[in-house]
Amino acid sequence: MAFEYSGDGALDYFPCRYGKSKLLFRGPRRDLTRPFVAAMGGSETYGKFVLDPWPNLLEERLNFPVVNFGYLNAGIDVFSAEPQVADLSREAELSIVQLLGAPNMSNRFYAVHPRRNDRFLRASNLMRAVFNDVDFTEFNFTRHMLSTLQDYAPERYESLVAELRISWVARMKALLEKFEGRKILLWLTEYRAPLNRDPLGAEPLLVTAEMVNEIAPMADALVKVDPSVMARSAGTVGMSFAPLEEPAAQAMPGPLVHQEVAEALAPVVAKLL
Repeated sequence: MAFEYSGDGALDYFPCRYGKSKLLFRGPRRDLTRPFVAAMGGSETYGKFVLDPWPNLLEERLNFPVVNFGYLNAGIDVFSAEPQVADLSREAELSIVQLLGAPNMSNRFYAVHPRRNDRFLRASNLMRAVFNDVDFTEFNFTRHMLSTLQDYAPERYESLVAELRISWVARMKALLEKFEGRKILLWLTEYRAPLNRDPLGAEPLLVTAEMVNEIAPMADALVKVDPSVMARSAGTVGMSFAPLEEPAAQAMPGPLVHQEVAEALAPVVAKLL
């Protein structure tokens, strides 16, 4: 696998759709009439800024097709609302489900965009009552909104976090019930360099071990990947991005992290195939 930096900075992700789905996954489009493993997740699984994301590397190790159904900026809502996802899990020999952060999903406090789950749409009446001194019209993204509330009203912010965690567990259980066949949960922990860590916490945001343990029995296996110091410290080495995209690239896992994910998954997937 090659990790050269492309001269013009931009990668061609060959975005494609499957069936009647409105979601654009990373391509090139694969043949789903033959046996395959489904890799479902967010921007990390999609492999933003990375030439060979972990589904590609896993396929190479297994010598078995691994189809990338990672979706940019996805939260649980994207996969819960898309009927094609359940169909894909039914067709796959095995589904690998990346655990996504808790903020990017609609809940009792706020609503997010149905496909761009990182986009904050509106605050509920409950949210406006709890944070009655906050103007929510200034927020477009969930991270910005949560970061502001964490700094401005930390005690009230904790009540929001509690709601998000409860909602995450319930939503994940409902999602896993939709998936047919064998399932592996991928728990990719903090992958950013120490200097780039988010004040909101480690990835996946606001997800605790207790939450993961509650849903783990619904899958055939749980693979936790704690990226090494070397992989995290590599920063954007080997990533391809335009100059203005560097801050975004710094927030994404680099090639070494993707290698470690594939290495951790390979023996577990091989046993279940």
